[in-house]
Amino acid sequence: MKYSLLAVCLLLCACSQNNRQTAEPAKENTEAKRMLQGIWVNSVEGDVAFRAKGDTLFYPDTTSMPVKFRIIGDTLELQDVDMVKYPVIKQTENLFQFRNQNGDVVSLKRSEDPVDAMSFRRAIPHVLNQNKLIKKDTVIFWNSERYHIYTQVNPTTYKVIKTSYNDEGVEVSNVYYDNIINLAIFNGARRLYSSDFHKSAFKSHVPAEFLSQSVLSDMTFEKADADGLHSMAYLGIPDSQANFIVEVLVSWTGKMTLSVKE
Repeated sequence: MKYSLLAVCLLLCACSQNNRQTAEPAKENTEAKRMLQGIWVNSVEGDVAFRAKGDTLFYPDTTSMPVKFRIIGDTLELQDVDMVKYPVIKQTENLFQFRNQNGDVVSLKRSEDPVDAMSFRRAIPHVLNQNKLIKKDTVIFWNSERYHIYTQVNPTTYKVIKTSYNDEGVEVSNVYYDNIINLAIFNGARRLYSSDFHKSAFKSHVPAEFLSQSVLSDMTFEKADADGLHSMAYLGIPDSQANFIVEVLVSWTGKMTLSVKE
């Protein structure tokens, strides 16, 4: 009987060791991680919660550091100072619900507003140009050829209305004035490119809501390379740090293209 009990114990130990050896580590839910990519806002208040990009969550405020995340089964895991886990209640392409550390259900929806992306831009304030004519001349040499870049910021009477609220919660409107910027590039006496830029020229690259409140403030030449001559156009919302920088590229054949500067 004593030997029978010993044999049973050894068998149980062997099975336990075998299970530990064959147990596989928990696999990440890659489909759930894919669905979480993008910007998410609170379903009730509409505030931006976070942006998931790759394996990292980014927060809209400047004091919160990005954090690595993964989804194991039905659990969202954040690798901060310690591993923090949140049970996922429901997830679809446009809905993400989880239970926070207080046991409350947090409901988020996928953002469809391009302006929400501005929450993650660590924009450097750019001085807003108002009612001031600015002229800039720049001469560069490329492949032994001389190029002259003229930039002129022309003030206009086109009004930009920015609505805000004072300390008493009363709506007030402030009036600012937009600019038109002329960019001209010459190769010796040959005109390579010349055009006026109105704010509307950037409507395909800047969200409409932002564009309606912004001023086309300035344009500066940045560099020349094999692609052509690069200048940066600055569009800013008055009395805020919000701005868009759009690259204006003029190729060596005189073709102009625009792209948002990240």
